[in-house]
Amino acid sequence: VACMSQSQAALEQLRIIRSLMEKAHIYRAVSAPAALLGGVLALAVSVWPVVHAARTHGEAVFSNTTFLVLWHAILAACTLLNMGLLAREAKRRDQPLFSEGMKTALRAVSPPLIVGGVLAGGLVIWLHNLTLAAFIWVLCYGLALIAMSSFAPKSLVRLGWAFVIAGLVLFLAWAANDEVRNLRTDLGPASLVMALTFGMLHLVYAFAVFASTPKPKEVAA
Repeated sequence: VACMSQSQAALEQLRIIRSLMEKAHIYRAVSAPAALLGGVLALAVSVWPVVHAARTHGEAVFSNTTFLVLWHAILAACTLLNMGLLAREAKRRDQPLFSEGMKTALRAVSPPLIVGGVLAGGLVIWLHNLTLAAFIWVLCYGLALIAMSSFAPKSLVRLGWAFVIAGLVLFLAWAANDEVRNLRTDLGPASLVMALTFGMLHLVYAFAVFASTPKPKEVAA
């Protein structure tokens, strides 16, 4: 009986993954507007701190707490948009939003996102190191996307690898530059990291998805 239940559980898991893979093109299309919103907001929040820091040799335009609040607000806005689009698509397909497939995806992305949120929050609030917090956000977000590689669209997985590679390259460049690491405040470098990753990479991804998505006439044909 135990063997049969394990086999049934394995088959059910395979069925869920197969269903997710079949819906990959839907998730890819749905993720593009959220990526576009995230990219635009990330650049809007990051440009002024970077420019101001360059002009004043590291002076901050707002506090560490404001930095944390702004980026959590961007996360909330993108999450709400993404969930709204997923809910609309689920309603159109007459399926529940929190299906077994959604739960599987959440289980895959939760560990790196939770680790990244806790570590980065601690670095900002208690250790006052915004740049390391930014790197942790970037790397953990990339790992969360890669964690869905068995059922997510390939474009999302490539985006995850882009975040990981960009995060590691930027970290090495930052760690090797004593002058940047010893600025009076690291709001400028942290904002630059967020702009190049959450800003630029999301915009590139969104435009690539929009450009490759078939138009209604092409789909009909």
